[in-house]
Amino acid sequence: MELNLNNKTALITGASKGIGKAIAESMANEGCNLILTARSSDKLNELKINLQKKHNISVKIIAIDLAKKNAVEEVSEFCGDIDILINNAGAIPPGNISDIEEDTWRNAWDLKVFGYINLTRQIYNKMKNIKKGVILNIIGSAGQKPMYNYIAGTTANAGLMAFTKALSNGSTANGVRVLGINPGFTSSDRLITMMKGKAKEQFNDENRWEELFKDLPFQRAAKAEEVADLTTFLVSPRCNYISGTIIAIDAGHANH
Repeated sequence: MELNLNNKTALITGASKGIGKAIAESMANEGCNLILTARSSDKLNELKINLQKKHNISVKIIAIDLAKKNAVEEVSEFCGDIDILINNAGAIPPGNISDIEEDTWRNAWDLKVFGYINLTRQIYNKMKNIKKGVILNIIGSAGQKPMYNYIAGTTANAGLMAFTKALSNGSTANGVRVLGINPGFTSSDRLITMMKGKAKEQFNDENRWEELFKDLPFQRAAKAEEVADLTTFLVSPRCNYISGTIIAIDAGHANH
């Protein structure tokens, strides 16, 4: 299926690894020009070189911490006018209300919650002026299925879900689509490291980490590429009548 993303330009945050990197690869495969941001300049530069070798597209990179003051303004200025914004940067640590200290909670939200909101504010205002654009937020299924031992992430994701829907309630009048994706457990270096630690604790053998997925649908986590391909489809002109929608990609796990 031709997605008509040739000559479009997308900004992807948190693009150096995991879901963000997979999205960059998926969109590059469709001919979309890319602006990639993350904190690691080395990983971004390596990704840029690989994508430009494989695809006839423009790739620009800006290494920056979006939680820092004035970072979103710097990224917005670097980008100019773009067609697509994909908010993906941020990882919130697990823990219950007693585990997560206020500083930890605030620091995590500065990147994921306020990073999404502040960058969206910058980019949306430009999209509104030209009456077109797409904003997609990679959020997380804990916003649908509240988790006692992931309380900071659960609360953040629920807030970002509300933010996505609230903005979409007015954005379509300005020609801008706003939507989201809620990945469940998704394979990444970070998840595997976490699962190996749990397997060592539970089985005294880190190599049995995949057994911890036995209660998940299909007995596995999602692949980053599965999240990426859905993202690429949703931000494409093929989905021009989809806005305000948040799609879970967790094989129904949040409904259990």
